[in-house]
Amino acid sequence: MSKVAVVYWSSTGNTEAMANAVAEGAKLAGADTSIFTASEFNADKAAEFDAIAFGCPAMGAEELDDTEFEPMFSSVEGAIAHKKIALFGSYGWGDGQWMRDWVDRCKASGINLINEGLIANESPNDADVANCKALGASLN
Repeated sequence: MSKVAVVYWSSTGNTEAMANAVAEGAKLAGADTSIFTASEFNADKAAEFDAIAFGCPAMGAEELDDTEFEPMFSSVEGAIAHKKIALFGSYGWGDGQWMRDWVDRCKASGINLINEGLIANESPNDADVANCKALGASLN
């Protein structure tokens, strides 16, 4: 059984809903799953898991939250290169550029991404929730 962490930051609850669906999908697939907010996660915690899904909404000019999420992600970036990593998040404007930038950053860092970033516009709909559950299952 693999150990999966779902780590997220959410301001409106949309990315939190996605995180819960990712965690549910991982659990249903048989993974030992834990969910954390960005402020609860660090490189020491990352070492405990085989796979990690990171979720952050688009903020400002389509960028990662710079108060909690970005500092946490920067601090674990070097420790997660050999783990299965997935990215997800929600947005309310723009076209998803923040996710494309995040994917490119991870690839440039040698991170083993298993997806190209799962995004939902505003609150995740039924199809988005199903995609989140499938993403979680793929982490097992």
